[in-house]
Amino acid sequence: MSKIDLYDPKWVDMVFENKNKTYGAYQLRKSTGSRNFRALLILVIAAALIGGFLAWKVVAEQREAERIARMEAMELAKLQEQAKKEQKEKKQEIKPKVEQPKKEIPEVRESQKFTAPVIKKDELVKEENQVKQMDKLDEKVAVSNVDQEGSKDRTVEAIRNDIAVNVPPPAPKEAPKEEVKQVVENKVFEIAEQMPSFKGNVNQWLSSNLSYPAVAAENGVQGRVIVNFIVEKDGSISNVQVVRSVDPALDREAVNTVKRMPKWNPGMNNGQPARVKFTLPVTFKLQ
Repeated sequence: MSKIDLYDPKWVDMVFENKNKTYGAYQLRKSTGSRNFRALLILVIAAALIGGFLAWKVVAEQREAERIARMEAMELAKLQEQAKKEQKEKKQEIKPKVEQPKKEIPEVRESQKFTAPVIKKDELVKEENQVKQMDKLDEKVAVSNVDQEGSKDRTVEAIRNDIAVNVPPPAPKEAPKEEVKQVVENKVFEIAEQMPSFKGNVNQWLSSNLSYPAVAAENGVQGRVIVNFIVEKDGSISNVQVVRSVDPALDREAVNTVKRMPKWNPGMNNGQPARVKFTLPVTFKLQ
């Protein structure tokens, strides 16, 4: 049996033979093919327009995402350069000089050579010599009416002064090696030989896990919140802080989202993991 085309004009004429063709059913059946063609054409045009609009929207969103990523990369590079400058300035700070105490040099006192007396018999001592010696003694010695206590043994005092001068000052106590090692291990670096990195695309992760606060969306608030945090030696995130604020609701959402991030690749110094501070912009944009 051959296939019957119900929309063929011959079939329609045969069906409505000897019948009232002025009735609306005949005209409706007669124009069915043209109506179907026009509907299909309209459907194809509408599908093409919708598909073109969706494709244009996807391309525009990709370009906007690339532009935002470039701006964030430039801003992040500026922040890292600023951190490098601040670290160099800290290193160039002049340390205060410690003045060492001056050593007091003991005063050297003059001493007179002691001449041992010569003992002679009375018969050998002449009177003239005694008188001359007394005259010389009167010329050299002046008698004073002021009482003055004599000093202690000069030799002992000089030795004490020499000991006080020559004794070195006590050496400063060195901090225990364990405490010094702990301070070095807990140090937070602004710049590392190998900076921390996210395991994947950080912008895609943020866009997938970031929730736009309803209050901010209703008020039309949008912008870029810049947060600062420490990437620990095991890659975990700690000490999340807002560096540049936009709105309290956006700030809270940015901090909470960064705290939920998975572990990063930690920074490295001298081949060892180190605690490194990192700055990240979080963008909120209304669609």
